[in-house]
Amino acid sequence: MSPNAPETGDAVTTPLNIAVLTVSDSRSAAEDRSGDALVQRLEAAGHQLAERDLQPDDIYALRAVVSRWIADPRIDAILTTGGTGITGRDGTPEAVSVLLDKTIEGFGELFRALSYEEIGTSSLQSRALSGVANGTYVFVLPGSTGACRTAWDQLIRAQLDARTMPCNLTMLMPRLKEI
Repeated sequence: MSPNAPETGDAVTTPLNIAVLTVSDSRSAAEDRSGDALVQRLEAAGHQLAERDLQPDDIYALRAVVSRWIADPRIDAILTTGGTGITGRDGTPEAVSVLLDKTIEGFGELFRALSYEEIGTSSLQSRALSGVANGTYVFVLPGSTGACRTAWDQLIRAQLDARTMPCNLTMLMPRLKEI
């Protein structure tokens, strides 16, 4: 955890509405441990689950769901899990990246660095990414529960907490749609 981040048990002062999308051809909602882990963590941090969905590895179906959430003014952030590998069916980065107004390059870089400490060179297979679209933060995470824990616990939680200093993503939200 970042040395400038609030303690894990402290609820955020600015709760966000966060949507969670699991991408999988093989999991059902009952077997979605990664989505469950993200929901548990975001709620424990004081945020609210806005919506949750599970979709197969289909680029156009994923774009439809993420686009709808990006257009919904009630949703502040989107977390996707799954489909970030390099096999033929893994297309979440391709589905989402074209929807982003800006990418947050450091997210993927930091995620892979943290993952390297846990899984070694296998971390290079992750195509995790993040960005902003229509004032909504979007995080594209691998499908493993461990990867979701790493991303939330070590990166996302602190950045979606307005108390994290010297800066955080939450404090930028009022300015994301500036022209």
